[in-house]
Amino acid sequence: MILASLARYYRRLAAKTDEMGNPKVPPYGFSEEKIGWILVLDKEGRLKTVVPNLTTDKKPQPKLISVPRPEKRTSGIKPNFLWDKTAYALGVEANKNKAEAKEKPFTSSEKTFDAFKQYHLDLLQNSEDEGLQALCRFLQNWLPENFAAENLPAEMLDANIAFSFEKPTACIHKREAAQAIWANCLKSDEAEEGLCLISGNTAPIARLHPAIKGVFGGQSSGGSIISFNKEAFASFGKEQGANAPVSEQSAFAYTTALNYLLRRENNHCLTIGDASTVFWAEADDSATAQAAEGFFAHVFTPPDDEQESAKVFNVLKQISNKGRPLQEIAPELSPNTRFYILGLAPNAARISVRFWLDTTFGQLAENLAQHWRDLALEPCAWKTPPSIWRLLLQTAVLGKSENISPVLAGEMTRAVICGTPYPLSLLSQLITRIRADGDVNGLRVAMMKAVLERRFRKGFIEEGVPMSLNNESPNRAYLLGRLFAVLERIQYQALGELNASIADRYYGSASAVPFSVFPRLLSGAKHHLSRLRKDKAGMAVNLDKDLGEIIAKLPETFPRHLSIDEQGRFAIGYYHQKQSYFAKKETAETIEN
Repeated sequence: MILASLARYYRRLAAKTDEMGNPKVPPYGFSEEKIGWILVLDKEGRLKTVVPNLTTDKKPQPKLISVPRPEKRTSGIKPNFLWDKTAYALGVEANKNKAEAKEKPFTSSEKTFDAFKQYHLDLLQNSEDEGLQALCRFLQNWLPENFAAENLPAEMLDANIAFSFEKPTACIHKREAAQAIWANCLKSDEAEEGLCLISGNTAPIARLHPAIKGVFGGQSSGGSIISFNKEAFASFGKEQGANAPVSEQSAFAYTTALNYLLRRENNHCLTIGDASTVFWAEADDSATAQAAEGFFAHVFTPPDDEQESAKVFNVLKQISNKGRPLQEIAPELSPNTRFYILGLAPNAARISVRFWLDTTFGQLAENLAQHWRDLALEPCAWKTPPSIWRLLLQTAVLGKSENISPVLAGEMTRAVICGTPYPLSLLSQLITRIRADGDVNGLRVAMMKAVLERRFRKGFIEEGVPMSLNNESPNRAYLLGRLFAVLERIQYQALGELNASIADRYYGSASAVPFSVFPRLLSGAKHHLSRLRKDKAGMAVNLDKDLGEIIAKLPETFPRHLSIDEQGRFAIGYYHQKQSYFAKKETAETIEN
């Protein structure tokens, strides 16, 4: 399913062109590679000039050019056709010895250059094309030491270079004769024919699949979803790709499409935890597909423009709260659009699939709306809707993205897009962070509420969670959380700001082992109330009333311990009660004004 969907996406991309009129993806046998420099040759094969092919960024990067696909260099020396690194194309590479690098910036790599030279002379020497003949003459006359003699820039070392004829734009690999020779090279006599598992056709089977590049944290040379490089992975005496037969054209199609999706500039890739998450849509027309892709991207990474962000989340709010049909709210979004989401993570030279979703956009929108419904709190816990990444930061030590658990990130993303229960590890991680830093903030409470509310809806627990303060809830953990907030409020009103409040000192133990903490806190509250009655009698009466109402609903003895679920409800009750005091204060100030 994954590979077949990617192969179909490649065929749609191949039919489209970019802003410059070039195909969005290269044809079979070609690949978009980062080419940093172009060597311009004259008819005699002399080097006329060297032209940089770099972006205009602060740190210039090589631009992508469609070139004959690279060889997969798992071992040995294998030159590429009409382009390569300087170690192959010019016989020089950067000096790895830093102590010598200033005086001697490059070293010779004669073996790789000889292989590149012989490979091209064998293929091109009988061609009558003047561009190919110029390259042959260049290779016959070039010596690695010429790099210094020609005063070529040191920045070229180890970069990919290509060749052009007479002018920088006339790349030799684009010449008709060169493409004819390459097409003949692609017809491998060694490839065995078999039934392709993707296309269903009998065709030459790919022994090795092209590399997939751009997965966050993966090897720069790329990785593979399908590979069999050890005997333990093979079956029935088959070798490499024969164990999962995929034709050379289908292997090229799915890897090219995936490489396109993984390039960040194409806006089809998000990084969540250690997973690179790519997404794409299938629709009757490209505008509908692009609308679905843009909407999904904005949900996961809300735009900086608050109005644009509000539009996206208003759609989800209307789906979740009012149950309005998607196309009625946003006519450009079709619920029948097919939508695909693929999460990939690096695993040495391989790439592992973290999650895969194949669904309709209507169902996906419903799942996303349900996520926001589960998170909803009153008052709202955020000014701008948080992305999944921002939510996950609440689980990380010091709030640093590198401390987010990759497993948790993958499980939470799967829960959001698939509508499955959130991982219980999310709840325990949030409780751990609150104990460590004492920050019971809105985002953390919203996630706890989401975990419990979804478990209730799925039938795993018997009681739901209120969105706002529920004075009628009999749940003991929720009541204890409210009670703790009232006790904190009494202390604050009586003593003002302190270096360490009861929340700083006792929150962790109060939420886990109430029996050992609350009797002591209630005893202290009596003294605080008596002091408060002297200065703020009305405030003391109101807080004493809140205290009495909550205690009346609790059992005679405090529970000895609370489960993880109950600790989550404790935090929610604490937050609700605390926010109610802020709401009262704001209301009072509004009336006075």
